[in-house]
Amino acid sequence: MVEVRCLASTLLQTPPQSVIPHSLRPVGMRTLFIYPEFPKTFWSYEKILELVNRKVLLPPLGLVTVAALLPQQWEMKLVDRNVSEVQEADWAWAELVIISGMIVQKADMAAQIAEAKRRGIPVAVGGPFASSTPDAPELALADFKILDEGEITLPLFIEAIERGERQGRFSSNGEKPDVTGTPIPRFDLLELDAYDSMSVQFSRGCPFQCEFCDIIVLYGRKPRTKAPEQLVAELQALYDLGWRRAIFLVDDNFIGNKRNAKLLLPAVKQWQVERGFPFTFTTEASVDLAADDEMMEMMAEARFEAVFLGIETPDEASLSVAGKHQNTRSSLEDSVDRITSYGIRVMAGFIIGFDGEKTGAGDRIVRFVSRTGIPAAMMGMLQALPNTGLWHRLEKEGRLIEEKADAKGVNQTNLLNFLPTRPIRDIANEYVDAFCRLYEPNAYIDRVTHYYLKMGEPRWKAFYKAENSDKPVLPGWRDLRALSIVVWRQGIQRDTRFRFWKSLATVARRNPKCLEQFLITLAHNEHFQEYRGVVTKEIQEQLASLPPEPPSTPAKAPRELQPA
Repeated sequence: MVEVRCLASTLLQTPPQSVIPHSLRPVGMRTLFIYPEFPKTFWSYEKILELVNRKVLLPPLGLVTVAALLPQQWEMKLVDRNVSEVQEADWAWAELVIISGMIVQKADMAAQIAEAKRRGIPVAVGGPFASSTPDAPELALADFKILDEGEITLPLFIEAIERGERQGRFSSNGEKPDVTGTPIPRFDLLELDAYDSMSVQFSRGCPFQCEFCDIIVLYGRKPRTKAPEQLVAELQALYDLGWRRAIFLVDDNFIGNKRNAKLLLPAVKQWQVERGFPFTFTTEASVDLAADDEMMEMMAEARFEAVFLGIETPDEASLSVAGKHQNTRSSLEDSVDRITSYGIRVMAGFIIGFDGEKTGAGDRIVRFVSRTGIPAAMMGMLQALPNTGLWHRLEKEGRLIEEKADAKGVNQTNLLNFLPTRPIRDIANEYVDAFCRLYEPNAYIDRVTHYYLKMGEPRWKAFYKAENSDKPVLPGWRDLRALSIVVWRQGIQRDTRFRFWKSLATVARRNPKCLEQFLITLAHNEHFQEYRGVVTKEIQEQLASLPPEPPSTPAKAPRELQPA
């Protein structure tokens, strides 16, 4: 799944060397939270964010959750380096720096740790990267490493600070916290106007066991959820701060605990109805969502407008090798269509480079995406993430090439970090070709048009009209400005003009209730057009630096893929 997740719980860690100033006092400690910079990725969406005058897609939910778990008498500031730089005044003010991030952020994470240490400020680190690879060289200068989920390890850190300790490493030793006691994140620390969406979290963990996924390593296979009133209180906190835009539920599988998800959704719907549906929701779920009509109906009525599915590949053999058996139980195309019929837009992740994969995997993904019409299809080459089942298997087989991941960490433009079962150049070239074909501007318009002709009408609007007939849904000036730019670029400036107007007329005539979402989805290709160039350039540079293909055959496929 995407590493674009801002998961709230895994947080922090340490080596020696640093000295906490003798004058430092835990009571009222001035704590500076720093969220490291992301490199350009599939999810950067810079061009789209420019249209609506926002800087970043999502906030650092993990850090504002940590802030809520720390003693509230501590003074706190947060700097998201994707929004602004850390100022001299921030460094001068800080008595403690806390940094959390993901693998893709590791380069800037190391830079910020080093800068804090240069200034003599003690540093605590955590988050998914620190928790999965606590001994990574990028974290070597940190004083404190607060690993795993903060509800368990942050109290250990606080006790160490109060005892005057100058370093420490805190782990939950496999224990998973009850998240019903997690406080409302400190959303007030965020520069709200910088973000396109806000993040909240309902559940942690996933019941499935996909070989390549690190979510079950970090959070376990037993999904734990907050209480409905807890999540609603977080929505209310954002509402009270003036937020009126999108909400991303960062759960890696929102329906991992279906019973509790169905207890939550009526409460969210009622809250939305009472306030005129101020929020739209997006989340991630497993493909078996399509088999639960009740769940899809409840999500649609609560105004869930999109869901990310980890489809990975249409090749059933590759899904079986990866342990993604839940994706083989029914037609993936039918599943996409069923979710779409409820007015919920499907986004999907795809992977190329599985063991035993046959030539043409990229083309098969393109054909699948074109048939289903999925607008946002994220693609990447398979990566073995630390401590996953895939990592341990490849390590045992002697196939890991850990240094393949560059200083930016795992990204959609990284070559595989292991020896694949077919030539790596073939895999990389198929990937570049597939990505560029998917986001060719005219092809994208055709695909999005095909998709929105089968999109179900927004079910939430029936409840909005019933309860708020005197409050018409009107777009804001930023949205109108963004729309006018998209119309100018795609409908007048570029050679997409004919397709743009023809498609617009077609959707307006045949599915007018989805016209607004259709236009918003067309705007997304403003980012993908640019990212096509990024993918091509970065993959070609890496391929150029590879040694010639060895004359020997590639690594063998696992036994289950070999012919009898």
